[in-house]
Amino acid sequence: MTTPTRRKRLLFAAITFVLTALLMIGAVTAADVYAHWRTQDVAGVNVWGYRGAPQSRKPANGLRVVMLGGSTVFGWGLPAHESIPAFLEQRLAAAGSPMSVVNLGAPRQGAYGFLYDLQDFADLDYDIVCLYEGYNDLGGTVPHLSQVLAVSERNYHLWRRTSPVFRAFRYYPILPVVLIEKADILTAPPAGAVAFTPGLAARATASAMRATAAVSAQLSRQLGGLSDVPPVPVVEDDCTATWRHYCGSVRAAVDWARARGKRVLVVTQPYISDSHVDQQANLAAMIEKYFGSDTGVRYLNLGRSIDLRDSRIAYDGLHLVAAGNDTIAAQLVEPVRTLSMVK
Repeated sequence: MTTPTRRKRLLFAAITFVLTALLMIGAVTAADVYAHWRTQDVAGVNVWGYRGAPQSRKPANGLRVVMLGGSTVFGWGLPAHESIPAFLEQRLAAAGSPMSVVNLGAPRQGAYGFLYDLQDFADLDYDIVCLYEGYNDLGGTVPHLSQVLAVSERNYHLWRRTSPVFRAFRYYPILPVVLIEKADILTAPPAGAVAFTPGLAARATASAMRATAAVSAQLSRQLGGLSDVPPVPVVEDDCTATWRHYCGSVRAAVDWARARGKRVLVVTQPYISDSHVDQQANLAAMIEKYFGSDTGVRYLNLGRSIDLRDSRIAYDGLHLVAAGNDTIAAQLVEPVRTLSMVK
């Protein structure tokens, strides 16, 4: 039989345990929020898992755009204000069509993640969706690309949903990412892997330039390069077997968005290889078949807008410097403005 004194001791121990746990959780949370504050504009994300400052409630008559994709949308290696979505917001305002543009870029994530991101961030109450990704779904066509770009033949990577905290609370803890990245700096990348280093675009030392050239050369070897005149793509309007997973993921995202009255812009990124040309030709055919008569869906091909072989624009053969991101943003302005007028 438990005596009153023993019960008091057990109660005191329980209270002490709970208070200690709460204090530890509070301390970790405070540290995490501080880490977000320190990194969200430089190389990280805010507490909700997207780049830039957290968005406030959308004005009653305002419009909001979300841009989805991989590290090229994220703005890998650059501060948040030099990413494509940030430049797009500036250019829309300058063109007399002010809209908030939210950067939902997710490193290494392919088209499979589009639908999940649209669902996870539905509370942003966005009006226009910009889908900008194809590179991270090239893994099945190029030998060893899964090791080089950390993508698989069928890219199912969900960058934010790898966090159980995000899945449960929609809060994205940044401390684990920061600590992992600090550890990675102290360890060499796997043999044969391309290391996309944040900040590489801003460094002008000889060693950085040599590293950039090495990354670009390795990408070219692994992707097969982009021919001046690529082979004629093999195209099916439901996409060939090679691209069916990719096209199906894009179509699922567009269907979900249109069912909820969102307007959609599907964009082909600057061409990186002949296989990318083939992939995007199939995407265009699929968009035309299923959404060609839908004024709320537009397709924009920026494949030839930038030469990724120019290291002054694409510092590692894949990611753009600020001027390159601004060039892409400038070409998104009119399609986005056109979609904003569709009811």
